[in-house]
Amino acid sequence: MKSAPAPVSALAPAPAHAASRSLGSAVADPANGPSTRQRLLHTGLRLFAQQGYAKTSTRAIAEHAQVNVAAISYHFGDKAGLYKAAFLEPFWSQGPVEAAADQTLAQALRLLYDGFIEPLKHGDLAQLSVKLHCREMLEPTGLWGEEIDCGIAPVHRALVAALCRHLGLKRPDDELQRLAVCIAGLGVHLHVGQDVIDALAPRLNRMPRAFEHWADRLVGYAEAMVAAEAQRRAVGAALVRRDARKTLAAVPVTPKPVRSRPRTTASPAKQVQP
Repeated sequence: MKSAPAPVSALAPAPAHAASRSLGSAVADPANGPSTRQRLLHTGLRLFAQQGYAKTSTRAIAEHAQVNVAAISYHFGDKAGLYKAAFLEPFWSQGPVEAAADQTLAQALRLLYDGFIEPLKHGDLAQLSVKLHCREMLEPTGLWGEEIDCGIAPVHRALVAALCRHLGLKRPDDELQRLAVCIAGLGVHLHVGQDVIDALAPRLNRMPRAFEHWADRLVGYAEAMVAAEAQRRAVGAALVRRDARKTLAAVPVTPKPVRSRPRTTASPAKQVQP
């Protein structure tokens, strides 16, 4: 399935516009550590999230990344290019983002939630990305609109398409759109509410196979939401049919007027003579 209305769009299933390389994939040689580009991206993500775009200088980024300032121009052109890459490029390995037409609802939902879960496996990078997206909404540079158009919207449309197939709808209505938003919201909350989850129920994010448990449960919760919507639609359709029958029954039936046949009399010529 091609994630969702919240400041964590880059943490959802990989957006369609993402570059072929990601924040976590630009490693020249594992023996030599992260590449220059990767160090700049990680450092830029951290400083932009903590200080904002305006208060972060290229010199500070280069110093923290332990590279020459010219490396920023070489890899990204300028500070704006580095900010755009840190904001838009995923920092996890990308899998397919759109469910195949023959997949079950459970498979399509698992694909969706795997996209939400995968970034959480990368530690504080996920939280930094959340902070950066929040900053972009409060201190806009113009990238948020691009993220919605190219990152969030395709994922939402793919989810809507999967729900339409499952519910047998030719086109989505407002209630199906609402359902899609709520289903995606389950995954979004794992990011924006991570600190709250750690405070209220710390074992949920720390137990063995915690992320696999989250993915399994989210699929089950989403399936229950879809089942409830299907039942609501079935009940609504039954009520509509019942009301239609009542309306038809209440309409008075006007009897058709009976036309009397005119009486005919024999003509004088045909009268019987005594």
